[in-house]
Amino acid sequence: MKRYYVIFTGRVQGVGFRWTVLSLAQRYNYSGWIRNMYNGNVDMEIQGDNLNIHSFIQEINKHARWAMIDDYSIKELPVEEHEYGFDVKGYY
Repeated sequence: MKRYYVIFTGRVQGVGFRWTVLSLAQRYNYSGWIRNMYNGNVDMEIQGDNLNIHSFIQEINKHARWAMIDDYSIKELPVEEHEYGFDVKGYY
């Protein structure tokens, strides 16, 4: 089990980006959340068994039609026990 905090920059707001990530996270049975940030970025915490975060981000790039990730940063976090589901949150 792995958990990561990711910040995405680029054209990631107003283009269905969070909903694409939600769909993919549910497909792979990952838990966590994603939200827009006031500075135009999007941040996310995601965890799951066999989670290869770089492969997951490549998968996002393939499916997010109108979004364009210019860059992203990743930080590994401690796993949160008993977390289920993946949520789209409001602004931070």
